[in-house]
Amino acid sequence: MRGYLYIAIATFTWGVSAALGKAVFTGKLLTGPHTTPVEPLILSQMRTTIGFFLLLPFMLVTRGRRLFAFRRADWFKSLLVGAAGISGSNFFYYVAIQKTTIAIGITMQYLGPIVVLLYMIAARRQRATAQRVGGVLLAVVGSALTIGLLHTEWKLNVVGVLAGIASAVAFALYNVFGHSLVEHYDRWSVFLFAMMGSAIAWSLVNPPWRIAAAHYTAEQWGFMAMFSAVASVGAYGLYFAGLQYLDPTRAIVASCLEAIFAVLIAIVYPGEMPSLVQVVGIVLVLVATIVVQMPGREAVAEEMGVPGG
Repeated sequence: MRGYLYIAIATFTWGVSAALGKAVFTGKLLTGPHTTPVEPLILSQMRTTIGFFLLLPFMLVTRGRRLFAFRRADWFKSLLVGAAGISGSNFFYYVAIQKTTIAIGITMQYLGPIVVLLYMIAARRQRATAQRVGGVLLAVVGSALTIGLLHTEWKLNVVGVLAGIASAVAFALYNVFGHSLVEHYDRWSVFLFAMMGSAIAWSLVNPPWRIAAAHYTAEQWGFMAMFSAVASVGAYGLYFAGLQYLDPTRAIVASCLEAIFAVLIAIVYPGEMPSLVQVVGIVLVLVATIVVQMPGREAVAEEMGVPGG
């Protein structure tokens, strides 16, 4: 259960961060007559870039030379987890909601559990049992209902849909490859290089001189540093810790709890009560999380010394 606890805390932290981010984007926080607004893309870029520089000195002191005890291929894989996985899922998510709607964009990203399960089956690392397939489908449907897909306008766009699919694939990528890396290396070292890869990728999308030209205030930089420490170093660090204990399918299904926490936090701030459909979605996600973590027939058969089949 330790892995689920880590991911639950990580997703709760992301839910709180989403509420704070919404306050910034809507002008309820850090605004002034001559203040440049902090856009979603900038906040997403800064949370991994600043997070990397916050974490680097600590890792150099505590790990020393062990920090670089990576095979070259695995070091590049860690960078890929950050660049294509973390940054890719965020970047394509923003493209998806720009071309469609927020609800559709989030729902597309939460197709990630299906992508992970298909990969695990194709790679013959898991079998397509009714329990796994059912749990993944429950998580996807539950997430869609929780974030209010049925109450949103169906604004479909080819580029938006493709970006949403790319976001799901990227989300799945850092679950699969992140898990394989933390099985063999110190998770904080893997996480640091993933953050490094993410920072590099974002700098290519949005170069540093553009950020400097925005002339953000000291208050805004302070908020972004705090946001990075919580939503990046804290939350992603806990998520990678969860990947150390859970296989990618269980981990990514558990990540769907973020939709639940976002709704529950919205009840407190800004006082948005969930609909009956959203409550049903919450229940489905919770059931899915329980279903995928229960031992299947194969595990029971192994414990009893009986060949599974």
